[in-house]
Amino acid sequence: MAARRISSLLSSSATSLGRFSSWGRRINSFGTAAAAIDEPIHPSIQIDHTQLLINGQFVDAASGKTFSTVDPRTGDVIARVAEGDLEDINRAVAAARKAFDEGPWPKMTAYERSRIMLRFADLLEKHTEEVAKLETWDNGKPYEQAANIEIPMVVRMFRYYAGWADKIHGFTVPADGQHHVQTLHEPYGVCGLIIPWNFPLLLYSWKVGPALACGNTVVLKTAEQTPLSAIYVSKLFHEAGLPPGVLNVVSGFGPTAGAALSSHMDVNKLSFTGSTATGKIVLALAAKSNLKPVTLELGGKSPFIVCKDADVDKAVELAHSALFFNQGQCCCAGSRTLVHESVYDEFVEKAKARALKRVVGDPFKTGIEQGPQIDNEQFKKILKYIRSGIESGATLESGGEQFGSKGYYIQPTVFSNVQDDMLIAKDEIFGPVQSISKFKDLEEVVQRANASSYGLAAGVFTQNIETANTLTRALRVGTVWINCYDIFDAAVPFGGFKMSGQGREKGIYGLSSYLQVKAVVTPLKNPAWL
Repeated sequence: MAARRISSLLSSSATSLGRFSSWGRRINSFGTAAAAIDEPIHPSIQIDHTQLLINGQFVDAASGKTFSTVDPRTGDVIARVAEGDLEDINRAVAAARKAFDEGPWPKMTAYERSRIMLRFADLLEKHTEEVAKLETWDNGKPYEQAANIEIPMVVRMFRYYAGWADKIHGFTVPADGQHHVQTLHEPYGVCGLIIPWNFPLLLYSWKVGPALACGNTVVLKTAEQTPLSAIYVSKLFHEAGLPPGVLNVVSGFGPTAGAALSSHMDVNKLSFTGSTATGKIVLALAAKSNLKPVTLELGGKSPFIVCKDADVDKAVELAHSALFFNQGQCCCAGSRTLVHESVYDEFVEKAKARALKRVVGDPFKTGIEQGPQIDNEQFKKILKYIRSGIESGATLESGGEQFGSKGYYIQPTVFSNVQDDMLIAKDEIFGPVQSISKFKDLEEVVQRANASSYGLAAGVFTQNIETANTLTRALRVGTVWINCYDIFDAAVPFGGFKMSGQGREKGIYGLSSYLQVKAVVTPLKNPAWL
């Protein structure tokens, strides 16, 4: 698949706001364009599976406990889901261990593993509408985003890694002396995978895809806020021919199910995506147990740098989508907008105008750019940061309040005159809050951009190739997007520097996270050559 800008749908949907008038479009106190939130649309999908998936079977939690997953548009309960705990993790790990040690998956030909993954991708593509509805209902992201961008990307990711399954090989290594040396790339065994709530299925594909392609078996813990889509698609995976025990899904909470998986002595590899604070806990639990290797994709406070020669109109639109995409709930969001002083005033006015046009409303409605935040906890956290920005002296250009009176909607918020010591400039807000600062020259912006504990991504907007090259090499981040943002092609690696994580996901680099290297040395008697 060609590189796709994940925010392209949002950009295009902003071009024709007139079509929203039939929904009672109104202007709130800061002018944000909005589709009036009437009675929420009820998605036409039935939730059939809310249990744990262990050894190919849907089962209740050992304790019999369940928890609520809620609709962020209203706070109403969507369904009660099985609450996995230590005993359920033990059952799932035992099933995965048996499937690895005794079962067919790692002993199956790589080509057959590839065929099963491809059949799953076909099934997932066939059920795009149902899966996207679940993702939107449980998460709050726009349905158009889920159906037209994210689910196709998930399908592409599984097809990409299915293609790698029978192309994983080692090397023949020349040695000093009469020895034949080869390397084998082997699966770890049982992989514990912990996915977040902001992109449940996208991260599902980033982890499950390479883990299974390499011949591992999996125990997946879903985020407690968004368990439904992973359960649904894992059922499809078994319909595609996945053997029992190869992929087990446990819904539950971090301190219980997540901690049990992270510290389990029979889990050989761990991969976690989430906050930096939780990542530290996961890493510590892994180290204290069996020292299992851990891949971490954590928080970010990514700089978006607008240079003096930038096309301001294009930079405004790109910076807008870089921050507000997915309700701002994106680890690599361009949440520090650094603008050269010569174009700063123009940029701020146009960024404000763009935010005021952003369409907020029920994510199941056509043309909606922004739905609700994930839950009440995140909603309150974002509003607290907004208050902090106001109190610390930043200029509130737009938004700043709850949108509507029901659900977890927040107005698209823009701050200017943001100083580096303000919390809104330092902390990962994970919400629709754009912070704009000015800079004088490249030396200053490099120093400020790098003066962060995070190092996940950066955006650079310039027409000067020398400027782009300088910033590309100077910025201490895992991804630099030049005159683009949020390119998540299946082949492009993703991960962070510093406290934004360790290891890489996607592309050929993602395979190394799920493979061990073994050297094999054999003496040669009277070799014809060395």
